[in-house]
Amino acid sequence: MNYKIKLGSLILGLAIFPTFLSAQQDSQRPQGGKRPSVQELFSEMDNNKDGRLSKEEVKGPLQNDFQKIDTNHDGFISKAELKEAPKPEGGPQQGRPPRDGKPQPTN
Repeated sequence: MNYKIKLGSLILGLAIFPTFLSAQQDSQRPQGGKRPSVQELFSEMDNNKDGRLSKEEVKGPLQNDFQKIDTNHDGFISKAELKEAPKPEGGPQQGRPPRDGKPQPTN
């Protein structure tokens, strides 16, 4: 009986943990839609402090667009390449499309 309670608690904890991580990451995002500067991105992502970002170091939209941003195709994103990178477009189309495939109404 005690084993079943411990196992149930473990499973519940594992189910809740990803939700906690997601909420914590959301709380660390900039407020008011302000995008981080190149310096802020490098401070956050350049784990080995070599002044360039590898594909393993970047996350989010930078990882998805790595090949586009790495214009000299050396496998790293420099500060200059990041400054020249096309900015993501804002507005209602930004982000993941709705699951049903229908466009969301704009206000």
